[in-house]
Amino acid sequence: MTTTALTIRVASAICYLSLIACTPVQPWERGNLAKPQMAIDPYPLQSALRAHNYGSREAAAGGNAAQGGGCGCY
Repeated sequence: MTTTALTIRVASAICYLSLIACTPVQPWERGNLAKPQMAIDPYPLQSALRAHNYGSREAAAGGNAAQGGGCGCY
């Protein structure tokens, strides 16, 4: 089997599996998804404050992307 044919088969299998995973959520299942344990970020305000503080220490906009100045003490 050539590399191109294998690549096409793998890509089509990934597309097929991703389409199978999409399913509507029933109304009685939404309560389980709304639990705090299911949140991506359980403490959004605390995370926003930490990101703001980190950016202020780095003295640059987008301080998460690169190293910069600042005291570096956390």
